[in-house]
Amino acid sequence: MEELRAEIADVETQKARREQAQQELAAHIEKQQKRVMREAQKKALLTNQASELAKSIRDLGVLPEEAFGKYERMKPETISSRLKKVNEALKKYKHVNKKAFEQYNSFTTQQENLLKRRKELDSSQKSIEELVAYLDQVKDEQIERTFKQVSKEFANIFERLVPAGHGRLVIQRKSDRRPEPADSDDEQQRGGGGVENYTGVGISVSFNSKTMDEQQKIQQLSGGQKSLCALCLIFAIQATESSPMVIFDEVDANLDAQYRTAVASLLDSISKEAGTQFICTTFRPEIVRVADKCYGVLFRNKNSTIECVSREEALGFVEGQKR
Repeated sequence: MEELRAEIADVETQKARREQAQQELAAHIEKQQKRVMREAQKKALLTNQASELAKSIRDLGVLPEEAFGKYERMKPETISSRLKKVNEALKKYKHVNKKAFEQYNSFTTQQENLLKRRKELDSSQKSIEELVAYLDQVKDEQIERTFKQVSKEFANIFERLVPAGHGRLVIQRKSDRRPEPADSDDEQQRGGGGVENYTGVGISVSFNSKTMDEQQKIQQLSGGQKSLCALCLIFAIQATESSPMVIFDEVDANLDAQYRTAVASLLDSISKEAGTQFICTTFRPEIVRVADKCYGVLFRNKNSTIECVSREEALGFVEGQKR
């Protein structure tokens, strides 16, 4: 029991020492907490000052790079003194834009970008102009080539329909109101700027002579002769760029008998050679005689009907209408 009492006394002594150490630690912790609070307040104050200083720096505009290293090791008192003097001196320049240097750099960059963009646009414009010039040249060549083909076919077809005559297509220009042949030797010299100088296409024909000097303009022709010229132009276009089907509505109404026969023969030869199908309405017998099939349009009981008829029936109807 004496040994246990000794151990109890020893434990109580240790307990007292531990409690005293704990009190000392609690006091030290409290002291450190107060210190941390003071440091936090100081940090908040410095943060606010840093924000204000950063705002002041932003107000000053863009600073040169040497400004960040020149005052790095200088004492705060010296910097404050100099700053005060500088602020006093800056009051004289309140009317000056503080961001002028920054704006100058920004505008200079924008100018460089715009100059670069302008250079690219100039290059693109040059490429586009070259492409437009090339397309204009191709367009002129295609128009002139097509016109020459149509003009050649027109002359051939007119000669087939009017063996004693001669016909041609002519180009009318702004620079020269007189029509010029499309296949003349000085075509390129008199062109005067390509198809932009063209004002239209005319027809010059002669029904009883092969001489060009005796040719007449289409305005001087009769109604039947004009119809024949129009048919020649249609056949010329058809020969240049064929279409599978052509519809003619009484195109031979104003033609003389010899021309109706020639047109019918031409229709028959084109349909057989080129495979073009012609659908013609007529009250003349010439086209009926060369037709593959004949149809009659009858009006009965206020209704129109279409019936396939024989060539003899069609000729009989046409002759009856003629009488």
